Amino acid sequence: MEFSPTRHLPFIFQTDHVAMTLTLTPEVILELLRTKGEIAYAGEPINQIEHAWQCGQLARNAGVSEALQLASWLHDIGHLMTDLTGSPTERGIDDVHELLGADLLFRLWGAPVAEPVRLHVAAKRYLVATQPAYRESLSADSERSLVLQGGPMSAEECLQFESSEYALAARQLRSWDDIGKKAGWFAPTADQALEELAALMGRVGRAG
Repeated sequence: MEFSPTRHLPFIFQTDHVAMTLTLTPEVILELLRTKGEIAYAGEPINQIEHAWQCGQLARNAGVSEALQLASWLHDIGHLMTDLTGSPTERGIDDVHELLGADLLFRLWGAPVAEPVRLHVAAKRYLVATQPAYRESLSADSERSLVLQGGPMSAEECLQFESSEYALAARQLRSWDDIGKKAGWFAPTADQALEELAALMGRVGRAG
């Protein structure tokens, strides 16, 4: 399950819902969060930029690499790359946000950032298959998306997931994704949060 061109969407995205053709720069990502970050995070008392910031803080506090911190900040950036409104899962739509985001991030920072993002949905499917109690912790939106994303992994899929170099990173990211939904926990301002993200982007090596 390594990252390869055959396992992610080409940058000319093959989906009906992508809202724009993006120039591949960190500034574009910052602008997406600046202009669309206040979109509500479906079913939770926070918005998209608050969730991104919280996941980044949790990753930093865990002492992981800055590449994984950046992946944690940006794992849901694909949600902001579509024109879908509300909660798409309620309409039976999987926005494949992990693939949209991973494609963008791979071109900018390579596999260490992109792979945990691509695999964070797979990590949910893996945890549901291997830890039955985990499914009980899912929100209604995560439960709907689980079905759209393929449901619990099969035994063979679990083995494939476990063999990935980035399986542990994806599971760590998933844990922060699940936790990072706390009302009232955010940077003093959105601008300060984005400044923090910009600095992190600058420290993480660009894909060569």
